[in-house]
Amino acid sequence: MHTLLLLVLMTGCTGIPQGLTAVNGFDVQRYLGTWHEIARLDHRFERGLDTISATYSAREDGGVNVINTGHDVESGEWRKVEGKAYFVDNKDIGRLKVSFFGPFYGGYNIIALDKQAYSYAMVAGPDKDYLWILSRTPQLPQATVQSLIAQAKAQGFATDQLIFVKQPT
Repeated sequence: MHTLLLLVLMTGCTGIPQGLTAVNGFDVQRYLGTWHEIARLDHRFERGLDTISATYSAREDGGVNVINTGHDVESGEWRKVEGKAYFVDNKDIGRLKVSFFGPFYGGYNIIALDKQAYSYAMVAGPDKDYLWILSRTPQLPQATVQSLIAQAKAQGFATDQLIFVKQPT
């Protein structure tokens, strides 16, 4: 019974919020590289950080290496965490599970993507408490940011609680 409960809990963490779908026609090779965090909903593992970025690279086992970095405003130090991600469904669907802590995975669901240039993405976690707006550059045009926020609000995210990340100009 405990094993089943643990399996259900772990699977629930890799899900996608009800009513949302991950982008299709996804090309992981184009997604690899560095992304800058433009905005996010608050959560403890990035609290107090600015200048946040994520760098993705291919793993030999078909997964993706993940390196997240951020500047701790209070201490002045840089923090870095390394993880790995694997596709949940087909590789042409932007739906992955990511782990930074052993066997525990969380959902990484790309729900919006600039499919022409791969210049921005919007990512949801397993539920609507997790949302990130990412860009290839430290700044994203305000019209693009506002469009993504409007889309997220229509999907039920608490966009009035978004934190806009300080990035170098």
